[in-house]
Amino acid sequence: MSSGKSVIIIGSGLGGLECGVILARHGFKVIVLEQDRQIGGCLQTFVRKGSDGRAHTFDTGFHYAGGLDEGQPLHTLFKYFGLSDLPWSRMDEDCFDEVSFIDNGQVSSYPLASGHKNFVRKLSERFPGHEAELESYVSALKHIGGGLFDAFSPDSEMFGQLGQSASEFIDNTFSDARLRDVVCGSTMKMELDRETLPLYVYAQVNNSFIDSSWRLGRDEKTGESGGALIINKLASQLRAFGGEILTGMKVNAIRVSEDGAVSCVEAGEGDSFPPPFSADWVISDVHPAVTVGLIEDCRQVRKVFRNRVTSLKNTFGMFTANIILKPGTLPYMNRNLYVHKGGTDLWSRQESGTSSVMVHFYPPEDPDGKFADCIDLLSPMGWDEVSGWADARPGARGEDYEAVKRRKLEECLDLVNVRIPEIRECIDKVWLSTPLTWNSYVSTPYGSAFGVAKDYHNPLLTFMSPRTPLRNLLFTGQSLNLHGLLGVTKTAFMTCGCILGNETAMSGLAE
Repeated sequence: MSSGKSVIIIGSGLGGLECGVILARHGFKVIVLEQDRQIGGCLQTFVRKGSDGRAHTFDTGFHYAGGLDEGQPLHTLFKYFGLSDLPWSRMDEDCFDEVSFIDNGQVSSYPLASGHKNFVRKLSERFPGHEAELESYVSALKHIGGGLFDAFSPDSEMFGQLGQSASEFIDNTFSDARLRDVVCGSTMKMELDRETLPLYVYAQVNNSFIDSSWRLGRDEKTGESGGALIINKLASQLRAFGGEILTGMKVNAIRVSEDGAVSCVEAGEGDSFPPPFSADWVISDVHPAVTVGLIEDCRQVRKVFRNRVTSLKNTFGMFTANIILKPGTLPYMNRNLYVHKGGTDLWSRQESGTSSVMVHFYPPEDPDGKFADCIDLLSPMGWDEVSGWADARPGARGEDYEAVKRRKLEECLDLVNVRIPEIRECIDKVWLSTPLTWNSYVSTPYGSAFGVAKDYHNPLLTFMSPRTPLRNLLFTGQSLNLHGLLGVTKTAFMTCGCILGNETAMSGLAE
């Protein structure tokens, strides 16, 4: 089927490639422009070797997925793209996330279980007398999270939820302070902010993981694993429909015609500057503030719009330690560990020091393996901690920057060591990254992990529309409706709905 329409997509992250596949399936000629030599954005993977010479694959921004059982939200969306057939492995149903608090050197751990009834049952064992509160909690999450396509309807309940406070919901639901902390203990799925976080974001994200939680293993035929499997599957589909993906194509300018439309996109760097790219539509999968900075001065994009987009608050960045373990030293855990200092306010990022760490276990490369090969340590990190080196290129930021990374690593290990006393002795090699790394490689302002921070006080401002003042330029990606695999995929359909109509864009989901 040929529509005679064409689209340029800036950025080859999840949202960009998904938009490309949707539109290519509807007969659009699709060209994706990617500044890096590797596609994938925050779903990129990289390979590092341990001391024994064995190669291991690490993810950059992807760690686990929620809602992949038949009939659950992400399964419905991923089935459309053929992504539900990847080698997903179910995480521990009785404890996919373990939330631990360190109080005076003692560990108190609590399970977050898959399945709404199971979630209530497991936590009720630790908090007797609070079963009714937990049932009320999961009922609300299930109700909000079940509205997969509510974002397409201005009459839906979703728009009321955008203006509700997640913090107030938690405080009004639970009477026990430690239980409030436990249900918020997987803090690094989102930025908990007492003053801004909408109930909609909190509920959508948490409900999908309570539905079911999954890790992505290794394809036995190709040897690929992690986010690369998602990206390469989408890229293969896009090319099968006639789409093109051009790497090393950094977009330098978006030109505008007198009638208020994008006339062309200029891209290239170094000695490679091809002729400008033109199409009927342009979709940007890079951060809205970065996109706005690419648009040439024109009367259609007024200063007030530019200032509004560029002044939006972004979520925190992330410090990550990618660790290869000594073989046979650390037993594999089919769960994530979230470790917090006791007394930490989970709703307020600490300005200094490390108070919270996530431990992510990669599935063993041996399918029958009982020991972990690799783990990641992740901890929130502010731009202020690394901004002094923002003007230096990667690899040339000096010893002081390296010292900051090493200090952060030691703080993470100090905290994790209480839960896993042998952790330091298990480490073979470590690679460290900061918000500055994210900013350098995926052009995310301030190294933000989840894009624009949503604010229940200003939902119409922070839950951005895909539409822009230019009639044929659209946004997509995690800064619009919701972050994560679920949020970005939902948003891709919203963006394509602006071109095809919502009914047409979603038509293949029922197949």
